[in-house]
Amino acid sequence: MARTAGSDGQKTEAAIREAAVNLIARHGYEAVTMRQLAAEVGVQAAALYRYFPTKEDLLYDLMTGHMEALIDSWNTVRPPHGDCPARLEAFVANHIRFHVERRHSTHVNNMELRSLSRDRLSAILKLRNRYEKELRTILREGAEDGSFLIEDSAMTAMAIIQMITGVIVWFRPDERLSVDEVTETYLAMTMRLVGAVRHSEKTHVFERA
Repeated sequence: MARTAGSDGQKTEAAIREAAVNLIARHGYEAVTMRQLAAEVGVQAAALYRYFPTKEDLLYDLMTGHMEALIDSWNTVRPPHGDCPARLEAFVANHIRFHVERRHSTHVNNMELRSLSRDRLSAILKLRNRYEKELRTILREGAEDGSFLIEDSAMTAMAIIQMITGVIVWFRPDERLSVDEVTETYLAMTMRLVGAVRHSEKTHVFERA
């Protein structure tokens, strides 16, 4: 996909992405026009095509960027070592914080898969599978070493992903709960789901003993 060099071009491209995410999240991909997007950014409609030759190019760019950023965020916080419960806690906490901070981007990524062509849909799904495989691996290894009491790691992974991504549907940071408080609650629910003691709770048990 073509890119326009230079600081002004990079700023314009970033502004296009931000405006597109917000508009698509509010109105849906089909309802948003390139002319409407250009007006939101403050450029001529023809200028958009220097950055994104088609509207689908833009959507695919947004979705690819979202998934790559999610994978990168996990790679940054993934414990280099540690038991499976600690790795699961890190995965869940990072997932929730990432998606809360990118509410509109997450909505677009989840709701507009139907708008991609077959090849591009396949590419996004491969990125999703690459990310979710990390969770499936943690659950499988935890089941094997006795850390978790689960029968189907793939199904459990799907349940956890749906639960922790769904936070963005109802959570608002200006209401009664903070991101940290919500994360703590979801960590506790996740650990109960897999039949494990939370890493922090295990520490407290040892301290009392």
